Amino acid sequence: MRIAFDKLGATPRPVTLKRDGVQMKGTLRRSDTHRIDLDGRLSGEMTLTCDRCGETYRRTLDEPLQLCVTDRVAEANEDLDIIEFFDGVVDLTYILESEINALEGDYHLCSACLETDETLNIEL
Repeated sequence: MRIAFDKLGATPRPVTLKRDGVQMKGTLRRSDTHRIDLDGRLSGEMTLTCDRCGETYRRTLDEPLQLCVTDRVAEANEDLDIIEFFDGVVDLTYILESEINALEGDYHLCSACLETDETLNIEL
């Protein structure tokens, strides 16, 4: 889903997008000439792999999502949660895919590995 940057105003615009079992629901609102605020939630389920035992498991998501979208180069002293689009379009599919990739890239432990106090031995 792509929305023209110029079509977004100060009135919050509701958006909903779903991909791979994860839903992004929220609002887009212009807060400055070159800045759009995305205030929403990520919800749903995703399959993850435990980084300790290698087993796959399902994780339920219900997390806030607050990002700034801009159509210019972000200054170093600005927010770190900022996404730049230079083609005049806010690409919500790209934002959702990026959030899913970031969640998948985190360190994950399944419930069995979270509950164990067994020391992990690594042979070198």
